[in-house]
Amino acid sequence: MNRPNRPNGLNHFPHLSRSSHLNRRPNRRILLSAASGGALAAALPLHGRLPERPAGPSDRHRVRREEIAALHRAAAAVRHSDSRYGGGSAQAQAAGHLLDQWALPLFGRPLPPTREHELCAICAELARLAGWAALDTGRHAAARRHFDRALYWARAAEDPDAITYVLATMALHAALYSRPATALDMIQGALGPATHHASTRALAFTRLVEARAHARASDGRSAGIALASAERLLDAARPGGGPEWLDFLTHPRLAADAAEIHRDLGDSRACLAWHGQAEAMAPNAFTRSVGMRLAVVATAHLKAGDLEQSLAVGHRSVDILRQVDSRRARDYVLRLVHGLTPHRGLRAVDTFLSRVRHELNTPVA
Repeated sequence: MNRPNRPNGLNHFPHLSRSSHLNRRPNRRILLSAASGGALAAALPLHGRLPERPAGPSDRHRVRREEIAALHRAAAAVRHSDSRYGGGSAQAQAAGHLLDQWALPLFGRPLPPTREHELCAICAELARLAGWAALDTGRHAAARRHFDRALYWARAAEDPDAITYVLATMALHAALYSRPATALDMIQGALGPATHHASTRALAFTRLVEARAHARASDGRSAGIALASAERLLDAARPGGGPEWLDFLTHPRLAADAAEIHRDLGDSRACLAWHGQAEAMAPNAFTRSVGMRLAVVATAHLKAGDLEQSLAVGHRSVDILRQVDSRRARDYVLRLVHGLTPHRGLRAVDTFLSRVRHELNTPVA
C-alpha cells in the first residue's frame, strides 16, 4: 500500500514527536515525576487481592519479584473486568489508582535494570487500561492523557509490543470518534521502525485497527487490504506468541471487527457473513464486545430490510449489555434505535425501545 512519507505517523500530535521526552529513556527523577497525574478515587477490591501498598520512602529494600507479580495479576484482573463489566465498573476504574498508588511508588526503591523495564511495562498497561476505561465512558480528554502516559511508559520499557499496542489503541480511539485521517497517521507510528520487533499478534491488531480506520473513511479497497493483512498475520501468530494482554485477539474477535468494518462500509451481506464466524466469542468473557457486535448485526439486518430479525438480535444485545457499564456500548445500541425511527408506533419496535430506555438507562428520543 502506498502511503505518504510520514516518518513517525504522529504529525497531528507534536507533543509525541521523536524529539520529545517520550522517546528517551527516563531517569529516576523523571520516572517519579510521572506520579503527578493524580490517582482516581479509591477502587473497590478486584476479584483478586490488590497488592499491598509499597513501603514508605525510608524503606530502601529492593523491589521484590512478588510485588511485580502482584501488579501483573491486578492488571490482568482489571483487563478482564473491563471486558465483562465495562469501563464504568469499579474494577475497570481501578487501573489509574493502581498505577499512581501502587506501581509508581516502587520507582523510589532500588530496582535491578530488568525489573525496572518490567515495572515500566506494567505502568504502560495500567495507563492504557485507564485510558480505555475513560474512552469507554465518554471521557475523551482523560483518555488521551492516559494514552500519552501509556506511550511514555511503553517507550521507557523499550517494549516493541507495548509501543505498538498503545499507538494502535490511540489510533482506534481516533478512528471511532470521527478522526480516521488522524488514526491512519498514528498507524504509521505503530508500524514504524521502533516496532520492527513487535510480535505477529501485535502487528495483526494494528492492521485490524487500520482496516477500521479506512472503513470509517469509506475507503473499502484499503480497508479490505488491511483486513486481509490482519487475517494473514493472525494466521501466522503462534499460540502463546506475544504478551498475555493480546490473547483476546482471536479469529472470532477479528471476525467481530470485520462485521463492524463492513457495516461501516454499508455492506450488510458481508457484515452478516462475518458475524457467523464471530459467534464463537464467549459472552461471559467478552460481554461488551459480544453485545456491541449484536447491535452492529441488528443494524445490518435493519438496513437489509429484515425488521423482525433486527429486533430479535437487538433484544439479544440488550440482554447482554444490561450487565455492562459502557457509554460506548450504549452508543452502538442508539445507532440501531436511530435506524428504527421510521418504524416507531409498531408494537414490537416500541417494546424494544422501552427495553433500551429502562434496562440500559438510555434516553430514547
